[in-house]
Amino acid sequence: MVGVSELVEALRLPGSCRVDQRVPKKMLIENGAPTAADKRLLNDAIEEIQWIAALKPNTVGVPDYRDKEREYLEVAVLSIATRGAQAVVDPGAAAAKPVNTTRLAELVHRAVPYPVLLLLAAPQGLCMSMAHKRWAQNEAGKVVLDGEVATIDTAGELSPAHPFMQSLALACQPQATLMALYQGWLDCLTALQAARYTGTFKAVGDPAQALVRRAALRECQRLEQEASRLRGLAAKEKQMAKQVDLNLALKRVQADLMMTREQLLGFTQ
Repeated sequence: MVGVSELVEALRLPGSCRVDQRVPKKMLIENGAPTAADKRLLNDAIEEIQWIAALKPNTVGVPDYRDKEREYLEVAVLSIATRGAQAVVDPGAAAAKPVNTTRLAELVHRAVPYPVLLLLAAPQGLCMSMAHKRWAQNEAGKVVLDGEVATIDTAGELSPAHPFMQSLALACQPQATLMALYQGWLDCLTALQAARYTGTFKAVGDPAQALVRRAALRECQRLEQEASRLRGLAAKEKQMAKQVDLNLALKRVQADLMMTREQLLGFTQ
């Protein structure tokens, strides 16, 4: 099992981009908590925030990116340790209540104006998340998330020798622009998510193929959720006819899921 330090080491970041500074969590609370519940989550869950690196043209030699929808002047690498995260690396530590890492990661990505590679250590394990950014359509100068936050729980799954760890090195990512570099890391994350369906990790270098795999992965995730929903409804249904209909619908979804998994398997050949 790996921790934040092993993941940071796997990135192979040059010293020129390292920051290694602690960030006050009040900055996140002030900029990224739209509700009282979100403020409580940030305040109660976060133990420490570290700004690990700032990837800029003058720190990593990769050009920035600008178009009508966005500008990528910098990519930030952050780590967050939540309260109770020590239990992940220390079996003797007292068990702590799991943290809502999905919402916590989303709040962090919303609060930071740059695209972020976030390493999040929580009681239930280590998470890694990323999200693209774009200009807000109705508010000049404001940056918002562009699509969903990609988050994966890596608890108990990785070792330093895992091919995912080898794929993360900065030198292995596209160098055309900072946006392309960030997408390269995101594609590594997608490959790890896809490996949970295929059993094999394989990075895809071709952008068009990576786009198709991301779509297939999202479809697998959607179909799994739908199958789970139908199972729950069928288990509760008392009328035989409706139960039969639900089970037939479940079989159709399972068949679609199998086909989509086969599509993901094609990227491992």
